[in-house]
Amino acid sequence: QLTESGGGLVQPGGSLRLSCAASGRTFSTFAMGWFRQAPGNEREFVAAISRNGETTRYADSVKGRFTISRDNAKNMVYLQMNTLKREDTAIYYCAVKKLSTLWSQVGPAAFDSWGQGTQVTVSS
Repeated sequence: QLTESGGGLVQPGGSLRLSCAASGRTFSTFAMGWFRQAPGNEREFVAAISRNGETTRYADSVKGRFTISRDNAKNMVYLQMNTLKREDTAIYYCAVKKLSTLWSQVGPAAFDSWGQGTQVTVSS
């Protein structure tokens, strides 16, 4: 089970840190990811992190602004979002990467156990 938190309303150029708490699994066994979905849009990949946290991957739209991290001792995944833009407005979800998938596979079908999401709104 995954539970996201940390969303809210922020002005353009501001920052937010999202958290995802995991329970019910051997957390360090799984790579993790963040996705987002804006109204009328499909769910899109934002970032992923390997099981030990040493390897990360980002969507081009957030590269250089967002940072994914994890704390396996606390069963937590984080998404630090800086220099936020209006187009970052969406519901953000964390998810578990399926063990049967390749690292290169970052579409929604490669993940499961989605959380309920947390709303991020970037507006002045």
